[in-house]
Amino acid sequence: SAIGFSNIQSQTPMRTDQIFFIQSMTKPVISTAFMMLYEEGHFFLTDPIAKYLPEFKDMKVILNPAKGPAGGTEPAKSQITIAQVLSHTAGFVHGIGGTELDREVAQAIYMSQPKTIEERVKALAAQPLASHPGEQWNYSASPDILARLIEVFTGMNPADFLKTRLFEPLGMKDTGYNLIDSQVPRMVSLHTYDQEGKLAVAPRQTPTSGNTVFGGTHGLFSTAQDYSIFARMLLNGGEWNGKRYLSPKTIEIMRINQSGDLFQDPGKGFGLGFAVVDDLAGTKALGSEGTFYWSGAYCTYFFIDPKEDLVAIFMTQVSPFSGHYENRFRQLVYQSIE
Repeated sequence: SAIGFSNIQSQTPMRTDQIFFIQSMTKPVISTAFMMLYEEGHFFLTDPIAKYLPEFKDMKVILNPAKGPAGGTEPAKSQITIAQVLSHTAGFVHGIGGTELDREVAQAIYMSQPKTIEERVKALAAQPLASHPGEQWNYSASPDILARLIEVFTGMNPADFLKTRLFEPLGMKDTGYNLIDSQVPRMVSLHTYDQEGKLAVAPRQTPTSGNTVFGGTHGLFSTAQDYSIFARMLLNGGEWNGKRYLSPKTIEIMRINQSGDLFQDPGKGFGLGFAVVDDLAGTKALGSEGTFYWSGAYCTYFFIDPKEDLVAIFMTQVSPFSGHYENRFRQLVYQSIE
């Protein structure tokens, strides 16, 4: 159902076919597409990424993230593997934290405005890591590496690959990196809080066309309906409307905690593209063990609960991010189960 407004200033009612910029909910999509290539034999999860992207061969690790590269670096103890890229244990940061390293990474991969995913990933490779591969979980820009590897393995840019292999076959007609003219009126306005703490339309809106960096960290537009198709395909063991996209065994390994005790949220871990609930008591919240999920910076959120045969999706466009929306949404969904 649709509740509220797509633009609070004009009081335009929200509709069920509204389009949202889903930010980091791009990450599970690119991870799923990437694992389709795993099934086709393009790589092993234990492969070093430098095997396919040589710019990652001689990585350095920062000695003090607060000081940035000026504080000194040391050689990485080991090569970064594809599994570590998928599970955010490779040592990268996202460029959205408060350290000097984050600031410099953000400048390199975002503020410098690279024109392609290849340019962005090469800029990321030129930055030092926050930790040695496999030693910490850091929320990071590593899914951009997956997007670049899709190009390397297939010769297609990620936008074309996702459209051809996932979006069109699944019927996700409103999902992509750019909108066409007929879709723009359905785009929900980004909102933020003004100086008085009141919700207002943000002065800067997300560009809906001309986007050329087809990344894995963020970048996709979608609707609740489209994303529910994607999520239901995963819930259904990788099959939708008689067509198979992934093996159930591949989805199984994607939703197993691959980060050990490195993930920083009690009762949860991180798999290959999703966070996962592996100790319900530790979460101190309603839910089921085995649930996998993720969210986006504009307070979008989804979770898939195989035990309850349940997919739940929450869409809004509010910045800055707050976990309040997803926590309250999840609570409401589970208390309604009879």
